[in-house]
Amino acid sequence: MSPRDSSSTARSTDRASAIAHIALNGILALFFIYLFVRAGSLPESAWEPLGAGTFPRLILGLLILLNLALVAKEVPRIASSASLPDGLIRQWLWNHRLALGVLALFGTYTLTVPLLGFRLASFLFLMLVQGLLGARRPRALLIALVIALLFSVGIHALFQNVFSISLPRGMFD
Repeated sequence: MSPRDSSSTARSTDRASAIAHIALNGILALFFIYLFVRAGSLPESAWEPLGAGTFPRLILGLLILLNLALVAKEVPRIASSASLPDGLIRQWLWNHRLALGVLALFGTYTLTVPLLGFRLASFLFLMLVQGLLGARRPRALLIALVIALLFSVGIHALFQNVFSISLPRGMFD
């Protein structure tokens, strides 16, 4: 491989990395925008003079700005690098499949909590994530089941009984 070929490959990899960062940060920014809008519908509280959604909206607004700044930082890298060789994006997606899978499951989880309730949605999310990450054998599945039950029911009980905070109830609660 000549030095010219290796520099061309490095630029292609740099461009693929820039595109991946733009896609990921763009998706996260959209997700944070959705949560920002949803935070406006949090119920009013007698103890919170600015409203219950103020702090979450502040944090989400900062996250949105951070993601958009990261996108803006990556745009010049696309223009200054070579075109992508065939299969590089597919290879990147394959190399990051677990992270993307967990991100997709988390997005699904946030959408299903209002429908299924915290306990059931959390249980399903935890079981699916553990299955995605490799819990396939009976012993590993049993451990995954115990973890999912402890966290979904335990966190719900902690918030309900200790903090006196009601978590979302679903159609099966």
